[in-house]
Amino acid sequence: MKPKAIVVGSGIAGLASALRLAKKNCEVQVFESSPHAGGKIHSFSNTGFRFDFGPSLFTMPHLVDELFELFDIDPKSKFEYLKKDVICNYFWDDGTRFSAPADEQKFIEQAATTFSTNKKTLGNYLKQNGIKYDLTAPIFLNKSLHSWRTYLSIPTLRTLFQSHKLDLSSTLDKVNKKHFSNPKLIQLFNRYATYNGSSPYATSGIMSMIPHLEMSLGTYFPKGGMHEISQSLYRLALEVGVNFNFNEPVLKINHHEKQVLGVTTSTAAYQADMVVSNMDIFSTFKKLIPQANQPKRILRQERSSSAIIFYWGIDRSFPDLDLHNIFFSNDYKSEFDCIFKKHKLHNDPTIYINITSKEKKDDAPNGCENWFVMINTPHDAGQNWPELLNQSRANIIRKLNHVLHIDIEKHIVIEDTNDPIQIERLTGSHLGSLYGTSSNSTLSTFLRHSNFSCQFENLFFCGGSVHPGGGIPLCLLSAKIATDQIKSHA
Repeated sequence: MKPKAIVVGSGIAGLASALRLAKKNCEVQVFESSPHAGGKIHSFSNTGFRFDFGPSLFTMPHLVDELFELFDIDPKSKFEYLKKDVICNYFWDDGTRFSAPADEQKFIEQAATTFSTNKKTLGNYLKQNGIKYDLTAPIFLNKSLHSWRTYLSIPTLRTLFQSHKLDLSSTLDKVNKKHFSNPKLIQLFNRYATYNGSSPYATSGIMSMIPHLEMSLGTYFPKGGMHEISQSLYRLALEVGVNFNFNEPVLKINHHEKQVLGVTTSTAAYQADMVVSNMDIFSTFKKLIPQANQPKRILRQERSSSAIIFYWGIDRSFPDLDLHNIFFSNDYKSEFDCIFKKHKLHNDPTIYINITSKEKKDDAPNGCENWFVMINTPHDAGQNWPELLNQSRANIIRKLNHVLHIDIEKHIVIEDTNDPIQIERLTGSHLGSLYGTSSNSTLSTFLRHSNFSCQFENLFFCGGSVHPGGGIPLCLLSAKIATDQIKSHA
């Protein structure tokens, strides 16, 4: 008889965990409180415009491909994507613009001209970023940091001997200032701290390896939009026999001594031989296993940033914009001080605009564009979010009007919004934080909760709030690390 596995939540990590458990010959049942699979990776439509609800950046697509390959299925027959030639278009208030090529050599040549920077300096910086990735990926991204076996491996010893190359004791901002003098180029590389919801003035310098993922490994667009990532995996899960219970939230993980016994949902109690929680680790402990020993230090860690998002249907096209676009604040440090120290919004926010209709034409009516407009915010700490939404909207419109030389409000024909309160309500992310805890200290990146329980032998954790972190690639890796702890049942 197949062992029974329950997955709590069908976010991208929950879907990946369900597939990997099915491959291990488990009978898998997924419980999801919402009516659909995918967590933050879903979409909605409004009057002819389609919007991806959440994540908009797609890197490391091989991590999705390998889930199909587990079942000897050609990924291209189920899930397609294209590689972007441009990483992002950057804009500054003084009129400076930079379209960042995905090709590393082209990036070096064009960035050197735009930012009056030495090509060799740029090349050395990117090379060092690649070294950081190569040193850390085998252990940090692919292994559990909470298992003694990880530290007895040759890759771990190699990394420990070269740990001075990782810039662990410096901040990302200090690392970038060590290499460059142009403030705009520093700002461009500082922005990668936001990929895990942190501040470049506090997070570790090891985060400078993130540009390597975009330039050396590429950025991509899934055909069908970001929503297709989760939906293709959901269809695969159905195909291999995974069962889904939608609109059925898990209320409790049942346990006795060192074993979990299953779950109790809003409908019934279910037995299981193992449980994998894709729920935010804070909520998992506080709501599902409140009687268990609580990891107080981890649960007290600073939450990551959240976001205010406007989903705008625009009645014209903008040739100067691409899939990814950044409009930088004039005072980046003040912006992050507001977010993480004051828990407020800056009056001159950095604006990110994602326009999927640049690649998927039917995401907007002919001649129109679908704008996903986002600014980073603090997590919910009791702020007046309706008031902050209005404030943000005015600040965003003022900045875009200045940079693009247009009255953008005249071209907004439909509008939907999102904020930390709604993000928590719709996705279960504690306080609306997008990436669980922040990485605003030297070691916090390495101190996320483990992918397995120390109290219960058959309880495991995946998703952006546990090791190795938030974002689609790391969530997929968390599922692999978690399920690697479980024996196959041939």
